[in-house]
Amino acid sequence: MSMWRLLGSRRFGALFVAQALGAVNDNLFKNALVVLALYRLAHVGPVVVALAGGIFILPYALFSTLAGQVADRFEKSRVVRLTKWWELGLMVLAAAGFLSGSIAALLAVLFGLGVQAAFFSPVKYGILPDLLSEAELVGGNGLIEAGTFLGILAGTVAGGVLVVLPHGPVLAAVACIVVALGGLVAAYQVPAVAVAAPGLRLEWNIIREIRVLVADARANRPVWLAILGISWFWAMGATVLAELPTVVRDNLSGSGPVVTLLLLVFSVGIGIGSLLCGGLMRGGVSVRLVPWMGLGISVFMLAFAHQAGAAGVLPGVAAVLGSGDGRLMLLELLGLAACGGVFSVPLYVVCQEKSAPSHRSRMIAANNILNAAAMVAAAVVAAGMFAAMGSAPVILAVTAGLNLLAAGILAKLLKNLHL
Repeated sequence: MSMWRLLGSRRFGALFVAQALGAVNDNLFKNALVVLALYRLAHVGPVVVALAGGIFILPYALFSTLAGQVADRFEKSRVVRLTKWWELGLMVLAAAGFLSGSIAALLAVLFGLGVQAAFFSPVKYGILPDLLSEAELVGGNGLIEAGTFLGILAGTVAGGVLVVLPHGPVLAAVACIVVALGGLVAAYQVPAVAVAAPGLRLEWNIIREIRVLVADARANRPVWLAILGISWFWAMGATVLAELPTVVRDNLSGSGPVVTLLLLVFSVGIGIGSLLCGGLMRGGVSVRLVPWMGLGISVFMLAFAHQAGAAGVLPGVAAVLGSGDGRLMLLELLGLAACGGVFSVPLYVVCQEKSAPSHRSRMIAANNILNAAAMVAAAVVAAGMFAAMGSAPVILAVTAGLNLLAAGILAKLLKNLHL
């Protein structure tokens, strides 16, 4: 079946809609909260903004182990529906927080959304091999990845736009509830699948289960290498996204809409790369392009860093689009992101295909834990580099060099797997 025809099939289309709307809602709510805090809390608003990312990521560290177990222990489509009911309940609470103007309540909802996302991720990726044939997995994962990034973009833009309109908090609250209802309706169309590990006993000790999951992942070499590659991808992605606003402010003397434009190009690029995977892999599970895409990421990142540093003042979207330097910078960012999409999707497929069905969701949970750790580490390192160098393009150039080294190591390790 064609990758695009998968979208019209109940066995995949419903899951795609449910997860894409979830990405929209998470980011719609989060950005509405951030903008609201910046406008209403002049002195502590930036603190709230800084806290928001950590509050959303923290549940991945706290609950991913349990989430992976739940996805393997119970019927996955049922878990999808339960997470969507949880999302709807949170959006009702979010509406109360928006209407009352309580930032504390909204931060609590943000934490709850992080919990929901931590439980949804392993079941989302874990159920795909049950719904799709091996030949469809690359295309299906590409669509999921593209839908996620475009959902992130749509939600981020919608949240920022809605909350500053007259009666903005009310509009944001209504939008969150409507999107959650759409995701819930889609979740009820996801087909039931066989339970992967019906006799599994849930382990509540987080530290012990993390050790078990990491040990199980390391024992499966293809899965372990895929997880390391994905974690590196998220560390790079987090670094690029964190530096884009600084590039716009310090190097382009640009405004907020320019940041949005760069985020749009980056998200579209990831989507393009993810969708290209279906054709490039020809339906088979292969990592042959991963090292080459790692090289492409470094080349485009170096080019973007150089161009951003040399482009001069581009204060608005019209200036960026009307300038040859600006258009070249956007093309380089698009190329970087597209290579990232082709880089990551085959690694997710390896993680799914090479995991035992009874442990698949737990391997996704192990991946999520290491991804979160990688993003936190990348943020700390980037902050340290900025304090030492004070230049976002230099940080991106250093990251590109490190990525070139990582791509070479990964190419050597993957070569022996014959995938």
